[in-house]
Amino acid sequence: MNVETGIRFVDLNDLGWIVEHTPSGPRPVPYPALPDFFAERLTPPPGTTDLFVYVHGWQTSPESAVQAALDLLGLLRKQYEARRELYGRLDPFEPWVLLVRWPSASSPGLRGYRRIRDRAHRMSHGDGKRILGRLLGYLDAGRGDPRGAVLGTREGRFLHLVGHSFGCRVLCEAVQWAAEETTLGWSARPVDPRRPFTVDSVLLLQMAAPRDAFETTFTALENAPVRGPVVATYARRDWATGMWHRVAEKRAGIGNQGIGPAPRPVRGIRMRGAVEAYDRDLLDHWFVSVDASAVFTAGRGPAGAHSDHLRPESAHLLLTLADYSR
Repeated sequence: MNVETGIRFVDLNDLGWIVEHTPSGPRPVPYPALPDFFAERLTPPPGTTDLFVYVHGWQTSPESAVQAALDLLGLLRKQYEARRELYGRLDPFEPWVLLVRWPSASSPGLRGYRRIRDRAHRMSHGDGKRILGRLLGYLDAGRGDPRGAVLGTREGRFLHLVGHSFGCRVLCEAVQWAAEETTLGWSARPVDPRRPFTVDSVLLLQMAAPRDAFETTFTALENAPVRGPVVATYARRDWATGMWHRVAEKRAGIGNQGIGPAPRPVRGIRMRGAVEAYDRDLLDHWFVSVDASAVFTAGRGPAGAHSDHLRPESAHLLLTLADYSR
């Protein structure tokens, strides 16, 4: 496995299985071998305080995915160093990014959109979501073993999930699979002290899913191992989840119009500038829909601003979630 400064990555095949690269080509890692695979490849460096699991979106090459993860890490570090006063609880702050790469390339247009939509769905069901759930460390029966704490918080680390586009679906399915194993918490969600291995925040950037997905598809998120809010951004110039999503799904997407109906009330807010603090009560809710229309504006072609999500303002939002997780 190649390692870039500050990040590591794992690769999935189109069925959602983690693969290792051998001289004869990619080979799925057998389920019983996953704990050893994780322990060998995914141990964060000493001093790490926050783990960020990032799942990329549609039409992203493996090389572009690595660059996106590096960009995210760079934005987090730069924003933190420039505006430490906005994050009073993040001291120290040593981030580490785990990138989950998956085959997201397709032909352009409606056929390609539907193909990747169906692939993301297929990857997120059956054994695929079990693999991802195991990756996140939730259902590892050997959590008492040091190998089982690879992506846990036993060492005082905080765990944050970040998805983009169809990668948001992959993340939501993985978290849902562990829904019966633990409970929720920030102040809006009761903490179960018996289950310390929970996700501290979820940030879904320009999610490629129908607006009612949390009420119709990802219903188990209400009882999933998420301690903090589920936050989703949207932007009017995101045409991939606007025009293309409406044509393919016959309805608007979250990335274009925000979270619609959900099991719990949805708090709607606007994305703040990189120097403007978020009050805690803006984010301390089960679901938060963030209007980023004034920030995510760049982009050409049929996707519009769909991939304009790696911004200082996004890093600020993510750092704020990490700060309030303390």
